[in-house]
Amino acid sequence: MSLLAQSVRQVLRHTTQRATLSGAMRALSLAPTLQQQNKPATIDVSVIAKEHQKECQTVCERINQQVAKSEQGRLFAVVHLCGKQFKITPGDIILVEGYWPPTIGDEISLDKVLLAGARDFTLIGRPILEPGLVTVKATIIEKTLTHTKTHFKKKRRKQYMRINFQRSPNTMIRINAIELTRPLDSNAEPDAEPSKRLL
Repeated sequence: MSLLAQSVRQVLRHTTQRATLSGAMRALSLAPTLQQQNKPATIDVSVIAKEHQKECQTVCERINQQVAKSEQGRLFAVVHLCGKQFKITPGDIILVEGYWPPTIGDEISLDKVLLAGARDFTLIGRPILEPGLVTVKATIIEKTLTHTKTHFKKKRRKQYMRINFQRSPNTMIRINAIELTRPLDSNAEPDAEPSKRLL
């Protein structure tokens, strides 16, 4: 401790040495070089946006080529139906629980498509895909009731006992087809074909 105090006294006594010491400290300091290195780099946002747009355009062109040549493979989709989401492919049979108005044999179009894709690409909606881009055709094949559920209640030593039975309605739907109806990023309006919309 005394050695440190003596060195501090010597530095304070000699003004010439203090000037050289302060100059030496400035030369040895890393602060100026760090400030020079941390200067904010100028980033041209328009260049990045153009590159991103070109990349998106090439991806869309590749998807359009696959769809035009029918090389995309088997399509799948995620649809929103009666408050639930279902992942479907053509030929699937899904079970919708609860009451639902369509009757057996009705052909319907599922419009709330959240996501659609194939082996090499996936189209994600925000929250749903734009109308007319993907069509999902389905047929109602069966409307039934669930198996009987028994609700048994009893309070011991109180002569209280109740038995209730419950059967809720079900609807079975077959997915006929999932198709991309128009190319991506085209400004063409979707075809206005009259379809039976029950959703």
